[in-house]
Amino acid sequence: MKTVYLRREDVNRRWIELDASGQVLGKVAVKAANLLMGKERPTFTPGVDTGDFVIVTNAKAVKVTGKKETDKVYFQHTQYVGSWVKEPVSSMRKRKPENIVMLAVKRMLPKNTMGDHMLKRLKVYGGADHPHVAQKPEKQAVPQKKSGVVKK
Repeated sequence: MKTVYLRREDVNRRWIELDASGQVLGKVAVKAANLLMGKERPTFTPGVDTGDFVIVTNAKAVKVTGKKETDKVYFQHTQYVGSWVKEPVSSMRKRKPENIVMLAVKRMLPKNTMGDHMLKRLKVYGGADHPHVAQKPEKQAVPQKKSGVVKK
């Protein structure tokens, strides 16, 4: 067998839609990050950006587990001395629900210019509607957690 290394010109990008309603944030972010990096393709090449376009809908209804709704805090600095802005998940969900999914996926991508290019192909929407209907995105399911009960 020959190993195939793709070039940037040979990549055919697909449009994939993920529905985040009722899904755990981490599961949605892992699936989106893998699709953006191209890791679910048989022709994955580490040095080449082989990922797809990913549309995440219903970001407003994504779940967080445990006490993260109140305890998880997003930090932002305004570049003035001593001016940290802290915002919990509950208020971020009301103000800008897309940022919850966007930040989770961003932190799973490579921290270089290739990761920046991958993030530009991520489209996150708070509701079920999106303007990318013309691209005919294929819907994929986010894998569910398997129950911890082992049957014999």
